[in-house]
Amino acid sequence: MAAPTKPLVSDLVSSISSLPANYVRPDCDRPNLSEVTLDYSIPLIDLQGLHGPDHSKVIKEIAEACKYYGFFQVKNHGVPKEVIDKMLSISREFFHLPVSERMKNYSDDPMKMTRLSTSFNVKTEKVSNWRDYLRLHCFPLEDYIHEWPTNPPSFREDVGKYCKNARELALRLLDAISESLGLERDYMNSALGKHGQHLAINFYPPCPQPELTYGLPGHADPNVITILLQDDVPGLQVLKEGKWIAVNPIPYTFIVNLGDQIQVLSNDCYKSVLHRAVVNCSKERISIPTFYCPSPDAVIGPAPQLIDDDHPPLYRNYSYSEYYQKFWNRGLNSETCLDMFKN
Repeated sequence: MAAPTKPLVSDLVSSISSLPANYVRPDCDRPNLSEVTLDYSIPLIDLQGLHGPDHSKVIKEIAEACKYYGFFQVKNHGVPKEVIDKMLSISREFFHLPVSERMKNYSDDPMKMTRLSTSFNVKTEKVSNWRDYLRLHCFPLEDYIHEWPTNPPSFREDVGKYCKNARELALRLLDAISESLGLERDYMNSALGKHGQHLAINFYPPCPQPELTYGLPGHADPNVITILLQDDVPGLQVLKEGKWIAVNPIPYTFIVNLGDQIQVLSNDCYKSVLHRAVVNCSKERISIPTFYCPSPDAVIGPAPQLIDDDHPPLYRNYSYSEYYQKFWNRGLNSETCLDMFKN
């Protein structure tokens, strides 16, 4: 199928004053921005305490955040500021390249490991999302980096360094989450097989009618944990007790959210929570989620240590590739795929 002449939102935006029909959500499925709560946010956890006398206090904070929110922010996480600055700046540079340069990376094939695309899955969805994104697989780095863009010139170097740092942070968080469940520290690490990691550089251009559409509609992540870096423009919202909470960016922090695999591994002690991205009419926004995953052949199921007579296993065992395939085929959906794997 030939790509339309302007497949990307970022190239469409300068020529329109109202939202094209294929981006307009039905009335019952719009952001209702006036109903979003700004009264409180997700917990902010200082990871410095993980390596000292406050260790058990931090583990307890992580346990509570995972149980009651499914989301938390982290500071003193060990990723250098200059690595974060370069990642945000090279991402913006990429999306400001001439269209001919960006389109060298374009593909609407969701199975392609490195690709520039738009919306979510253009082959299956009826209503498009107001976002473009560059998706990169990044572990093991040497298997994929040669497929990445070479323009801007420092792209591979800057993004590669960021990916290594994000992976180190993911591994530390997985140890802490295992411990917070009362499991051996390396339980999650071992459960993921050879591990997988990919990221999306999301670009949300200004939108003429933000109240009619989404950057991304409400969804849960299919992976294990997601580590989100965002610029200073708000857009992320998290569902808590039936209300959408706006999560305002704090410079040099990361937002961590649990994916569906943690919900399964924890046998529902912890939840994978719906979240969404809204857009605005005045500012572009960049967000960079790193998705940390099991390898496709890893077999996922509830941790045996969390199962007893009072807590039977709520899910059957399955391979991660089976899960991920179902997620992609269904598209972004407020119902997660988890129900398909329940006992």
